[in-house]
Amino acid sequence: MNNKDESSWLKFQRRFLAFTPIGLSIDISRMNYKDDYFETMKPAIDHALSAMKALEDGAIANPDENRMVGHYWLRNPAKAPNNTIRQQIESNLEHILQFAAQVHSGAVCGANGPFQYLLVIGIGGSALGPQFVSHALGHPNHDKLQPFFIDNTDADGIEAVLNTIPDLGKTLCLVVSKSGKTIETRNGMLETKHAYEQAGITFEKHAVAITGENSQLDQVALHDRWLARFPMWDWVGGRTSEFSAVGLLPAALQGIDITAMLAGAHSCDELIGNDNANDNPAIILALMWFYIGNGHGDKAMVVLPYKDRLLLFSRYLQQLVMESLGKESDLDGKVVHQGITVYGNKGSTDQHAYVQQLRDGLPNFFVTFISVLNDGPHPSIEVEPGITSGDYLHGFLHGTKQALYEKDRESMTLTINEVSPFSLGVLIALYERAVGFYAPLVNINAYHQPGVEAGKKAAAELIALQKKAMALLRESKDESLTLDEIANRIGAPKQVESLFRILEHLAANPGRGVRKIPGPNPFLARYRLA
Repeated sequence: MNNKDESSWLKFQRRFLAFTPIGLSIDISRMNYKDDYFETMKPAIDHALSAMKALEDGAIANPDENRMVGHYWLRNPAKAPNNTIRQQIESNLEHILQFAAQVHSGAVCGANGPFQYLLVIGIGGSALGPQFVSHALGHPNHDKLQPFFIDNTDADGIEAVLNTIPDLGKTLCLVVSKSGKTIETRNGMLETKHAYEQAGITFEKHAVAITGENSQLDQVALHDRWLARFPMWDWVGGRTSEFSAVGLLPAALQGIDITAMLAGAHSCDELIGNDNANDNPAIILALMWFYIGNGHGDKAMVVLPYKDRLLLFSRYLQQLVMESLGKESDLDGKVVHQGITVYGNKGSTDQHAYVQQLRDGLPNFFVTFISVLNDGPHPSIEVEPGITSGDYLHGFLHGTKQALYEKDRESMTLTINEVSPFSLGVLIALYERAVGFYAPLVNINAYHQPGVEAGKKAAAELIALQKKAMALLRESKDESLTLDEIANRIGAPKQVESLFRILEHLAANPGRGVRKIPGPNPFLARYRLA
């Protein structure tokens, strides 16, 4: 062993951190921070730990919305700040397990017999977490209900999902919306209800609501006597709701061991309570993010899980990290434009895609490799003497990591023993905590999403503009109108571009009642009722 190898090996030993009780290790030996970095960051670490403790004790951690933040209580109700919340969490878990058992036994069934299929209708945090867990832990030979997801307001996509479900009369539908006003979820529900009606089946007898108490969805479910209603509390955000009914109910119905998931998250939380940074895996992640991005997210996080079952992990983390940390202003109102960009897919697939740029192109990123030691539940064949497919996957991961490091591309590696309910609970809890620790380091509110709300408001304004334009065309009967004429008549002269996009969309869809008469250029076309 030469001196360089020995130095690298010694560095690896110092920066390879094993958290044996939760089956996790973190290798930060390919991150080039200085040896005294943790010590210099100690005041910031202490501040983050204090903020986390205050949050867990029930402080108003989301000041913009005057809310507590309590998703950590979901896997340890004893930590809840009062008995009311503790009892809500415990009774909800009991209700989830009981309802799943009733469905699995056939005591609760559909129009055509026992439920065999599960349709989850949600978006964002109400879909990404459940999709990630379903894909990671599901198996067609073992699932008690086969899962499907509608997670957008794309009519063609909704139709494709509904056409894939073998029997709506054996399909249980979960409609998930905290506010009960989420447009994408409402549209998915209405499209699904229409499909049930077309099939001569009563939708309400196959529907379950997961929503806030007294929300519009809750009122509909109560009035129309849906099968069941499960709560979403204002102290749990959508992107951190996997251990509420949002994630636990679909997982339990699919047949996944949610008790083991909760145990994994709880066990991870117990380690994360440690004040020593070297013994706290979530603090380690937060410190690495702060170091590599200069406290300002200067580099993107590329997530590369070398496991097909973890394909959706990067999508899940995109929302958790980017919606939490991507903020214009800090807690003092100062404009800071914080955030960490997250993207990724899976290894070794991406060695044939964007790893070429990662190695030789712009050095504007760091990589988080996710390694799984156990290849799978069944022994693999040898593709070469003494070598399996899993050996190659393992080799590609560490080969890629070394190839990147040779070009001064930094990375860290998280290793879990296997993909299991327990290990997924660990991963979800780990990243939730890392986000929670990073936010105080950069002085932002990780628990609101004003940018998302702004997008919803803008979309609502476009829909209102479309309604005005259609009303004018109906009033004008056989008259054809230019964009400028329509804009002026409805009092929207500064919204011509929006009207152009609206009318182009309507004219492109037969049956929407708009006919386009081409002009000398796209902007001088005329529109009338079809």
